[in-house]
Amino acid sequence: MKVTVDVDCTPAEARAFLGLPDVTPIHEKYIKTMLDGFDGVGSVEQMETLFKSFSPLGDAGMRLFQQMMNVGLAGMGTTKDEKK
Repeated sequence: MKVTVDVDCTPAEARAFLGLPDVTPIHEKYIKTMLDGFDGVGSVEQMETLFKSFSPLGDAGMRLFQQMMNVGLAGMGTTKDEKK
C-alpha cells in the first residue's frame, strides 16, 4: 500500500509545525551585514575576499561554491544545436 500526503503551507508554517526555531532575525542581520560590506568594494579581488569572510566554511565553502558555479556555467555553454 502506498499513501501520499500533500501539505500546502508556507515555509514559516512548516518550520513551526516541525518545531524548528524562527531564524528570521539572524538571517536578516546576516544579509544586512553582507550588503553593508559591499559598500566601497571596487575590485574583483576585494569582492572575493569579502565573500570568503562571509562563507560559513571559509575557503573550503568558497571552493565548493566555485565548483558548483563552474558546473552550472559549463552546462549553459552548450549551443542550441548541441542540445538536440
